Amino acid sequence: MASRGRAEIVAHFLTMHQRVVDELGRRIVGGAWEPGSPLPVEEELAAGTGVSRGLLREAVKALVAKGMLHVRPRTGTRVLPPEHWNHLDRDVLRWKQTEDAAALLRDTGELRRIVEPEAARLAAGRAGPDDVRVLYASLAAMEAAAAEPDRGGYVEADIAFHRALLDASGNRLLGSLGRAVDIALEHSFVVSTRTPGAVEASLPGHRAVVRAVEARDPAAAAAAVLAIVEAAEREIARSPGMPDLPGDAI
Repeated sequence: MASRGRAEIVAHFLTMHQRVVDELGRRIVGGAWEPGSPLPVEEELAAGTGVSRGLLREAVKALVAKGMLHVRPRTGTRVLPPEHWNHLDRDVLRWKQTEDAAALLRDTGELRRIVEPEAARLAAGRAGPDDVRVLYASLAAMEAAAAEPDRGGYVEADIAFHRALLDASGNRLLGSLGRAVDIALEHSFVVSTRTPGAVEASLPGHRAVVRAVEARDPAAAAAAVLAIVEAAEREIARSPGMPDLPGDAI
């Protein structure tokens, strides 16, 4: 019983800890405090979030580790500018999805343009039979989900396809990158497949990628995946309720 009680206390602490980290992280991403500005004093912030000062300190440590806060003796805790943040951190990606969705879509599209064509090019030269089988399996899952009335599972299958492509590149850093940004990919895919006909229109391009990888045609593989990324950007631009993206991303 004592062990169960300790486990419940730990679970409660972790839940409260994540709640405070989420609250502060979202406020930072949302611009509640300007870069360089100090956070409110500890007592005030603890009271405002409804937690103890000890738990607040642990939440601040978590945000320091994400590059969002900097703590110095005497000067206190200050907000760091976005260029210091770990933008591949899953929490930071979630907060950007909530607080700065348009910028996250822009950044995701630019990252995909830079990374995926070269990953496809590498995959066409390096992928083994198992890699090709995984790509075909992911494609089959996409096709099956697209045939369902509610298209349930389509986005998940699409993410699995692009992860498999990065893995097939034979570059472990690219494979890890795909797993790191799956929240950003999910957000992008949900928006890009919202318009009528977008799901059906995306399937031929994915088939072309697999066939080019299987045929060991690097140029065709790179061109096919770039076409997918460009088509997704067009769908995002005309997706219902989508705000204008900052900059010239689309």
